[in-house]
Amino acid sequence: MIYLITGGERSGKSSYAENLAKELSEKPMYVATARKWDDDFQKRIDRHQKDRDERWVNIEKEKYLSEIDFSGKVAIVDCVTLWLTNFFVDTKNDVSLSLEQAKAELDAITQQENATIIIVTNEIGMGVHADTHIGRKFTELQGWMNQYIAQKAENVVLMVSGIPVVIKKQGQYQLQ
Repeated sequence: MIYLITGGERSGKSSYAENLAKELSEKPMYVATARKWDDDFQKRIDRHQKDRDERWVNIEKEKYLSEIDFSGKVAIVDCVTLWLTNFFVDTKNDVSLSLEQAKAELDAITQQENATIIIVTNEIGMGVHADTHIGRKFTELQGWMNQYIAQKAENVVLMVSGIPVVIKKQGQYQLQ
């Protein structure tokens, strides 16, 4: 089962995902995709880890999510934007190669049996238009990957000002 939780910055995505994971499991997994860019980012990572209690299994994985055993588990992957940034930087801003690599990783984790994966992403294309060429390329990468994940997900929730808006629910007919 794949859940995609999407929305703008500070829309309540992570809190919603964490509450959902705790409803679905007594021992959920939290997969953080952030790369430690500097001391300030490390402080942010430390703060987020302290926010989660002893129920959580915390894993840090910058790119290769397929190396994680999700079988039989409930897991949050937070977040797609930071995860894609790692591919984008490592491929020297190659959108096609980044998208290909990220799709392959997503396909591998969605094949694992009896896994519930709650994926958190950002709708960066709904915000201010990127000022730079690189920014616009990354926005395209993010949008294409979000569409790919949404097609595979059984449930998609758009967070707006802390309010979950269900935009796809398992069993609903989807236009192709």
